[in-house]
Amino acid sequence: MRIVLGLEYCGVGFCGWQSQLQGCGVQDALAAAVSIIAGEKISVIAAGRTDTGVHAALQVVHFDTTANRPLTAWVRGVNSHLPAGVAVLWAREVGEDFHARFAATHRGYRYVLLNHPVRPAINHGLIGWYHRPLDAAAMNLAAAHLIGQHDFSAFRAAACQAKSPVKELRLAHVERRGDYLFCDFRADGFLHHMVRNLMGCLVQVGAGSQPPEWLHEILAGRDRTLAAPTFDGAGLYLTHIRYPAHFGLPETSDRWLYA
Repeated sequence: MRIVLGLEYCGVGFCGWQSQLQGCGVQDALAAAVSIIAGEKISVIAAGRTDTGVHAALQVVHFDTTANRPLTAWVRGVNSHLPAGVAVLWAREVGEDFHARFAATHRGYRYVLLNHPVRPAINHGLIGWYHRPLDAAAMNLAAAHLIGQHDFSAFRAAACQAKSPVKELRLAHVERRGDYLFCDFRADGFLHHMVRNLMGCLVQVGAGSQPPEWLHEILAGRDRTLAAPTFDGAGLYLTHIRYPAHFGLPETSDRWLYA
């Protein structure tokens, strides 16, 4: 049978989602915990990878097993074997036509940025930080140039393994709440480091170092070397994953701290 799990995790202390030889990936911790409950070796497949230090308010994974367990075992049982920074939120049984990565039609990320002269301490590792004042209105003008289907090569990491740099960005929006900026991005898919590279450019615009139109030039130029440096991963959260309605899966988590 095929089981799908929704989970959340704090990226602090992990080397990203993907399994590593040293066992430091979130995937390593989850596969080990699920294998204990299943009583057999299990491999888990995620909707998408997250980098070192990046978090997930909702990550979706699936695995195949011959073990017949109640859905509560895949939640409470698995959680009893997971480290504190990872938790399964829900479990569903699905058909073999479901694939956590390839069936997803929509993904969303949020970057939480503290815009304050003094660095964060309580939320260290959980939010990004920029010390100079940022103009959220200018950042939104810049972000508007990114909406639609484009070649995002200028925002693609050199190690990106995606077959095509063309993605449809459906939402790019910056909202200020006091000293915090909430930057939301939704698309049919994302390239490696794409959101962090977008954030680096938007911060340059917000700080007044570049005009909003600069984002259009960078996008059209398709040259990663002309864009801003990759921004810190600490404030980045995977927040939304959408599947066709017939699977009946939640799109986001109702436990999201920064709603």
